[in-house]
Amino acid sequence: MVNGHHDGPSGIAADDVRLDVWLDVACLFKTRSEAQKACKSGKISINRQPAKANRRLRIGDHLEISRPFGRKQQLKVVALAERHVARAEARSLYEDLTPAPTPDEREARKLERMYRAAMTPPRAPDKRQRRALRTLKGRDE
Repeated sequence: MVNGHHDGPSGIAADDVRLDVWLDVACLFKTRSEAQKACKSGKISINRQPAKANRRLRIGDHLEISRPFGRKQQLKVVALAERHVARAEARSLYEDLTPAPTPDEREARKLERMYRAAMTPPRAPDKRQRRALRTLKGRDE
């Protein structure tokens, strides 16, 4: 036990965990480095205070994560984990307090998705798709 932390090799759960580690374990970000980037760019706050990646997280803390397009995800920390757990278990580490989107917000998101889909340039067909096109047009040898 060092400085009140119980994170030894015995696997005893610590009474606090690094924010970036917990965000990754809780499957809120794909990787720990993504979580660190979000912390660095000020997208995450704990108890209404901007939080750094090395901030120690405790049970009962309230997190607010700024997501794309002005959405804010609000969470309450229910349990701590330092090592990866099954995705279903990961959801039990937090309570999602984010209010349900209003019908206006839903519509705005739908329009945003349609706009993004229309704006992404079409990709050139790959080898398999080119073969399928040739077959369709009857130009296959």
